[in-house]
Amino acid sequence: MKVIITGATGMIGKGVLLECLDHESVTEVLSISRRSLEIDHPKLKELIHADFSEFDSVKGQLVSYDAVFCCMGVSAAGMTEENYTRLTHDYTMALARTLIAINPEMTLTYVSGQGTDSSEKGRSMWARVKGRLENDLLRLGFKGAFMYRPGGIIPLKGIQPSSRLYRVLITYLKWLLYLMKALAPNSIVDTTQIGLSMINIVQTGYEKKIIDPKDIIATAK
Repeated sequence: MKVIITGATGMIGKGVLLECLDHESVTEVLSISRRSLEIDHPKLKELIHADFSEFDSVKGQLVSYDAVFCCMGVSAAGMTEENYTRLTHDYTMALARTLIAINPEMTLTYVSGQGTDSSEKGRSMWARVKGRLENDLLRLGFKGAFMYRPGGIIPLKGIQPSSRLYRVLITYLKWLLYLMKALAPNSIVDTTQIGLSMINIVQTGYEKKIIDPKDIIATAK
């Protein structure tokens, strides 16, 4: 299985990347990002691409992949809806449209979040934008498309969150996430579970399109 990953410089994307590199079913991983991951691994290829508003100029390098794991994301804090839409919705849709034209038999996963607004009409700006993106991705026509909505996430394997705030929270309050996971096992996931879930869903499919923490845990096994 050959997979594409976006957002591998971030916490979730790096977690998915590490699971793909370790998994015997994954033979090749293409990371698309603006800067090098600086990881040397025989399975890993890198596509350094500056303009995420279009991918047609590099579509020759995107052929023959079985899945794309869209893990790229930014915080909505302090952003206008226009800018957040461009960075969140438009960039991911640009890649998805290029890929569906090349190979509609691919499976796509997108990391959204708990609270995403599928109605696209709620008060929360980030939730509306992500809800619109989920809906647009599901309408494209990929063989499989799955929207991941994790809640609290525990980073494993030495991964550090890219967000300064989350990095501080993890440093000092990681014990609280483990406590929450012990008290409510289906509410908290870790980066390994997210990566394994995506790999398994590509291979076996799943009856649900919206993947909540409980589904992540179930499909990671």
